[in-house]
Amino acid sequence: MLRLLALILVLANSLYFAWSAGYLAAAGFAPVQQSERQRLPQQIQPEALQVLTPQDSKRIAALAQAEQTPTECLQAGPFDNAQADLLRKALESHLAAGAWQLEQVVVPERWIVYMGKFASADGLAKKREELAAMRLFPQALKNPDLEIGLSLGGFDTQAGALAELARLNLRGIRTARVVQESQPSQQTRLKLPALTPEMKLHLSDLKPALAGKPLHNCNTSGT
Repeated sequence: MLRLLALILVLANSLYFAWSAGYLAAAGFAPVQQSERQRLPQQIQPEALQVLTPQDSKRIAALAQAEQTPTECLQAGPFDNAQADLLRKALESHLAAGAWQLEQVVVPERWIVYMGKFASADGLAKKREELAAMRLFPQALKNPDLEIGLSLGGFDTQAGALAELARLNLRGIRTARVVQESQPSQQTRLKLPALTPEMKLHLSDLKPALAGKPLHNCNTSGT
């Protein structure tokens, strides 16, 4: 009885081996072939793997964090050549290379409604008081050759200044005239294209080199 059982087991194992190996396929007995050929191109190529050093890991983590850090674009100017040279030195001392840009820009001519020149500072102060009573507040002159004087408005065109003068004449201003304050010139503008909160901590160090010109958003115009 035991011999018969052992013979049956040997025969069963032999049949299973022949079936799984495909030896019985010609007789119509074979296991179902399972194949996922589409996975072959997805297999990892060992030769493409690269082991990262701790320094590489830190660098990648820093880059990922930098991409998630909110940034802001600020600009200031324009600056003349002397101011731009001073500003460049301050930027090189306090900000990383690539964090700032000095761009060449064309500054248009400027016309103003001008009052002056006054004989003394007292005459200037008296005129300021008269204008304040009329709710007119003069702007600072940008051309020292026009001192001592006052500007009642600046314009990019002579026509714009003449139109403002005509409006002021209707309000009783009789001694003002239109003059050209400056010629067109090529100057420099500072741009901080991706200012991070950490970089903002260094802006106070740049203030002396900004020549009193405020930083403003790149999407708005500034003077």
